[in-house]
Amino acid sequence: MAKIIFITGAGTGLGRGAALGLAEKGHRVIATTELTSQKTDLLREVEDRGLEMEVFKLDITNPIDLEQMEKYDFDVFVANAAINEGGPLGEVPMERFRALFEMNVFATLETAQIAARKLVKRGSGKIVFMSSMAGISATPYVGPYTATKHALEGIAQTMKSELEEFGVKVATINPGPYATGFNKRAAEEKWKWFDEEKHFTRKADMKEQEEQLKEFDPEDMIEKMVDIIPADDHKFRTVYPEETEKQLKETEQERWDMRI
Repeated sequence: MAKIIFITGAGTGLGRGAALGLAEKGHRVIATTELTSQKTDLLREVEDRGLEMEVFKLDITNPIDLEQMEKYDFDVFVANAAINEGGPLGEVPMERFRALFEMNVFATLETAQIAARKLVKRGSGKIVFMSSMAGISATPYVGPYTATKHALEGIAQTMKSELEEFGVKVATINPGPYATGFNKRAAEEKWKWFDEEKHFTRKADMKEQEEQLKEFDPEDMIEKMVDIIPADDHKFRTVYPEETEKQLKETEQERWDMRI
C-alpha cells in the first residue's frame, strides 16, 4: 500500500537516495532539503527519472521554515536531517559541539513533535529517526556526533513508549559507515580549528582513526531504508549492514566488563 512519506535532509546522501527510491516504489514523497541549491538539484534528478515528488527547502533549525511542515499530512515522518563533525571531546570548541546538538537533537526533536501532534490526532502513523551505529557505540575522535546520536536513541526509545497508546509507532534506522561523503566531510571539519601547537591530542592518532574507517556501498543501505520506512511491522531498531549489527552487539557486551 502506497504511503505519504515526509523526509527531511533529502538533499544528499542516504536521505536523497531513499526519497528517490521510495518515489520509484510508488509512494508519495515529500522531500525537504537544507539548501535551495540542493532542492534544485534534487528536482532535476526527479524530472530526469520521470518521478513525482514534492520538494522544498526546509532548514530544520529555522523557525520560519518549520512552519511549512505544519501544512502537510503524512503517514510516515522520517527525521533524517543531520550534520556531522568529529574531534577530541577534551578539546572540541563548545560552539561546534552546540551546533551539532542544535541540529541533530533539538531541531530534530522539534520536527518530531510536529509530526507527533499530527499523527496522534489521526490515531496512526510512524516516526522514523535516522540514527547511526554511533548512537550505540562510541569511537575516539567521533565524540561530538556520537553524543548527538546517543541522545537521539534516548528520544526515540522514550517516544516509542509514550506514543504507542495513541497508535503512533516510533523506530530508528542505524546505518553503518557508508560512502556518501558524509563521514569524509565530518573528518575534514576538525582541521579548521585543530592546531598541533595548541592542542594536546596527537594529530597522528586522529589521522589513523580516519584511515581505519571501512565504508560500504550506500545503495545497499538505501534499499534497506526503502523497505523499512513504509513497512507496518519491523524491529524497533534496524542496524545495517548485518556485520555492523554483529559488531555493535559484541561491543555492547564488552562495555559491561570494561574497567577504568
